[in-house]
Amino acid sequence: MDYSATPRSASANGLDALDAQRLADEPKKRVGHAKAIAAITLGNGLEFFDFTIYSFFATIIGKLYFPVEGQLVQLMLAVGTFGVGFIMRPVGGIVLGGYADRAGRKAAMSLTLWLMTLGSAIIAFAPTYAAIGVAAPLLVILARLIQGFALGGEVGASTALLLEYGSDRTRGFYGSWQFVSQGMNTVAGSLLGVALAATLSPAALESWGWRVPFVIGMAMGPVGIYIRRHLDETLPGVEDGTAASGGAVAQAASDTAAKPAAQVPSLPVRDLFRDHARSITTGVLTTIGGTAANYIVLFYLSTYAIRILHLPMATALWAAWTGAVVTVICSPFAGALSDRVGRKRVLWVSRVLLILAVYPAFMTINASPTVPVLLAVVAGLALLVTFTAVPNIVMLPELFPRAIRATGMSIVYCLGVSVFGGFAQFFATWLIQISGSNLAPAWYLIGCSVVSLLPLPFMRETAGRAID
Repeated sequence: MDYSATPRSASANGLDALDAQRLADEPKKRVGHAKAIAAITLGNGLEFFDFTIYSFFATIIGKLYFPVEGQLVQLMLAVGTFGVGFIMRPVGGIVLGGYADRAGRKAAMSLTLWLMTLGSAIIAFAPTYAAIGVAAPLLVILARLIQGFALGGEVGASTALLLEYGSDRTRGFYGSWQFVSQGMNTVAGSLLGVALAATLSPAALESWGWRVPFVIGMAMGPVGIYIRRHLDETLPGVEDGTAASGGAVAQAASDTAAKPAAQVPSLPVRDLFRDHARSITTGVLTTIGGTAANYIVLFYLSTYAIRILHLPMATALWAAWTGAVVTVICSPFAGALSDRVGRKRVLWVSRVLLILAVYPAFMTINASPTVPVLLAVVAGLALLVTFTAVPNIVMLPELFPRAIRATGMSIVYCLGVSVFGGFAQFFATWLIQISGSNLAPAWYLIGCSVVSLLPLPFMRETAGRAID
């Protein structure tokens, strides 16, 4: 019997048909993934907007809610309250991260948005110390605790979802949009702060103007929740029957059909600490350098420019805007580069360069405290921060299997961020006070960066490799 004619022809036709179908489906997948990235990025950006706008108005909040002697002490209390929100991040990471690994990424992200909205509402309408006394700073602290709890779960769920939409060759690019969303919120927050400072009198800004961003953040919460309702779930065993949009999402749907929902771990936190203690330790140590750089360069330098360099508030806020724009533009390139050459290589080179650059950068802005010099220094440091933070944040969820990925990412990220990121501004201001040197924030950043490099040789390279 001759097997060479008809069967081969049929096989060729079948392959042609499959290729044609795949080519026809490819634009739909790209559109679906683009919509997903937009939805995740927008919702994540709204949460970070609510959380970080506080730092732009820390000087005003310190004056209104912490009326103690000395501007530097007021600033320390205000930025210390900013750091209080980070205390709850590990708790939020455990509770909401575990919820995301049981109920799904979408359910967890909707809950975090509601909590963030509540925290913004409390700050927006909290009476000042002059009106209700010590209850005023307690209200602000309560709001920051709620917001920190919410963000503790948001980062893990949203980053896990981003990576699960990507493939083995594109996870770095997809995951980079987590950092893009953080940069976008800083762009929006700093522009709003500049507009308010430029258009309102100092009295109006202190009276009611500083509350406007919190009202906007509160109002935008329901918008983010509505947008996220249209995402596809990527956790197997959750929302069976959802029409997934290709790539890793289609694989998750296939896994759901083959794997009973009961096999999803009911105690992801227990499984995480029992089976992945080494990944937790190395992940936390690596995160210290990235988060310290992020909060010193992208957030603290605006406050530093106002209080230490004595630059006007409206012009100093352009420093935050400049750093955020660099972050938004460069993050996808940093993610794509980590896909091509490896996460560890990009992280190592950029972090060493940051260690070498940060002390001369602080010397430069103190020797010439002008707006152009400040913006140039911030832009250069922000470039290095982006290329060190993006591969770092992508590596973290890649350390854990899908069933406990959101929990693992949340706990590792939040433990690293809680102290060394959340209190970075407090530590930097405190070091200035006790040392008398305006260069003290550079010491803090260098120390954190050096420590964060120590576990890197012991971590496996995750770029281009299957993680599920």
